[in-house]
Amino acid sequence: MRRETEATMTLTEETTRTQSREGVFARVAGFSYRRKWLALILWFTVLVGVWAAATVVGDDYREDYALPGTESQAAADVLAEHGAARTGDTISIVLSDKGGLRTPEVEQRVEGMLADVAGLPNVEQVRSLYDDSAAVSEDGTIGYATVVLEVASKEMPKEDTQKIYDAATAVEGDGLRVELGGDAARVLGESSGSAAEGAGLLAALVILVFMFGTIIAAGLPIMTAVFAVGSTLGVIVLMSHLFMIADWTTYVMILVGLGVGIDYALLIFARFRAELVRGIAPERATKDALDVAGRSVFFAGCTVILALLGLVALGLGSLQGMAVSVALTVLVTMIASLTLLPALLGVFGERFARQFTARAAKRVALGKPEEGTTWRKLAAGVQRRPLAALLAAGVILGALCVPALTMRLGFADAGSDAVDTTSRQAYDLLSDGFGPGFNGPLIVIVDGGEGGAEQAGTVVARALGEVPGVEAATPPVPTEDGEAATVLVFPSSSPQDGKTSDLVAELRDDVLPPLAGDTGARYLVGGSTAAAEDYSQKVSDRMPLFVTIVVGMSILLLMAVFRSVLIPLKAALLNLLSIGAALGAITLVFQHGWFGVEPGPIEAYLPVMIFAVVFGLSMDYEIFLVSRIHEEWVRSKDNTLAVREGLAHTGGVITAAGAIMVVVFGAFMLSPQRLLQQTGFGMAVAIFVDAVVIRCLIVPAVMQLLGRRAWWFPAPLERLLPKVELEKNH
Repeated sequence: MRRETEATMTLTEETTRTQSREGVFARVAGFSYRRKWLALILWFTVLVGVWAAATVVGDDYREDYALPGTESQAAADVLAEHGAARTGDTISIVLSDKGGLRTPEVEQRVEGMLADVAGLPNVEQVRSLYDDSAAVSEDGTIGYATVVLEVASKEMPKEDTQKIYDAATAVEGDGLRVELGGDAARVLGESSGSAAEGAGLLAALVILVFMFGTIIAAGLPIMTAVFAVGSTLGVIVLMSHLFMIADWTTYVMILVGLGVGIDYALLIFARFRAELVRGIAPERATKDALDVAGRSVFFAGCTVILALLGLVALGLGSLQGMAVSVALTVLVTMIASLTLLPALLGVFGERFARQFTARAAKRVALGKPEEGTTWRKLAAGVQRRPLAALLAAGVILGALCVPALTMRLGFADAGSDAVDTTSRQAYDLLSDGFGPGFNGPLIVIVDGGEGGAEQAGTVVARALGEVPGVEAATPPVPTEDGEAATVLVFPSSSPQDGKTSDLVAELRDDVLPPLAGDTGARYLVGGSTAAAEDYSQKVSDRMPLFVTIVVGMSILLLMAVFRSVLIPLKAALLNLLSIGAALGAITLVFQHGWFGVEPGPIEAYLPVMIFAVVFGLSMDYEIFLVSRIHEEWVRSKDNTLAVREGLAHTGGVITAAGAIMVVVFGAFMLSPQRLLQQTGFGMAVAIFVDAVVIRCLIVPAVMQLLGRRAWWFPAPLERLLPKVELEKNH
């Protein structure tokens, strides 16, 4: 009896010591595993509760177009000061008839249609093309009527725009063609991202089934991601009432959230499977997986969040809202991977233990090589000729980075819409009838002047008409108080043409300053085209600060994790290489029109958004790979062996995770929205380059060349930085 008591006490002491050595992630995993139904109910309650509140409250998405310190913002402020601030936007009803729009029959039909449109919701007034000779082309075959809205284009309900479209196109026939133009009309050609999301999830499921062999095992990472992203979307709907969040933010959240969520859950689940194959019991395997892979997920998620919050330094309202929203998405997906996934493993753990161990035994019985053999051979091959592998991969990626140097930033207009949309058709008709610059006129604001704003406006209009690259300039239109005036300037080139950007710079720097000295007036170039230029310039000016913050914080974090100087510096440089390659590919496809894509500028905030997201995600793979190399290094102190075994144990998982990211991101190229197409394509290229070329070729080569020097860490930094353990304490 005494022996039994002593044995029980000894067992209890050992268990207590084992539990005390467990990290916080292992303890959280153990709690979720044992209280699996409680964890699942809590997550389900959060998801349903958040969406119930979001459904009742509704969203209040809006964008901040203010650009403090820019000339276009100063122009808008002058108009507002003199009572000419824009209250509503317009829709253009563009008409075309080869037989002429001024025939009595056509005119009667068109006037009747315009009268019908004038009575529709949110329509303030309709200006007929027959009341303004300038609204009909010289040959009389193309013209436009202007529908003045009671609200801004972004606030115009899609159903009300659809009513205008239906009423306008009702008179088509007998040679008369009608299209709708303007920002509000562009919404008619847009659709939700559900097709892209569905395609991405389906492709991810196929990859996971191929990797794990069962539908249930493949479904757990996807289920984790869907719960996390779904809950966050509901929170963002509620937050839109408190913060400036644009409606396009939700698509970026889904894109990043699904990719990251599946990625994190996959990496934890892969470690869980490896522990099961070793013969570890399911609960212990769950704890061990979270104790190692969970830590990697945590610090990888922190790097993504840090990179995204770096966007706040740019000081651009809508971009800040997007950064905070996506950072919150990554945080919730990280929490779901650490709490929801262990609960799901608690439900299916015993089943997985039987399936995975049986499959491993069958593999051995058939004489198949153990998993990781191919990656071990690849690492050995790279280690034999590390310099050749490094130079070959570096030259290829360097060449792909070069086109990024010619990237031209801007905003897509209707000229980049799908050719079958009514907004694109209207855009092309107006270009044919009135010239390509008609779709994006510059607005020169005249403020004051010795002889009055109207006189100063007349002087500038006459001078602008003689400037190369200007098709025409309208007479000045004074504000009600007469203190300011506006002059419309129609470029000879389209809004997205680089020549238009050059014209804006020429007017501001060379043409208008001398005229201001002669007239005593203040001239400001504004309008949507000029605002796009100002936005692009503001992003470019603040990019160095943003990059410094993101890269600096990430390097410090990796120094604390790996106790090394060279590894974080190497990681930062390689991440910049993958981002440069992605931006170069985007430039080739979307700016230069490769593969039949409509050429145009790259969305102004896309480079910084891709930089933030991809830099963080690239650090994910860096942490997953190097942490395993570090684990082997601590065990063996053999750098060559550590690199080879690290890649052998993580190469397959990183490649599968990268493939899932690529298909999820790439699926968004199915979206009709150019922003999502560019974002999805850029991130897919960056992840492919990072997961395949950099992590599987360049990193092993660099680590082999560095040797033991890779783990050099000076004593002052050792004392200064806190020590963060990624591996288990054995």
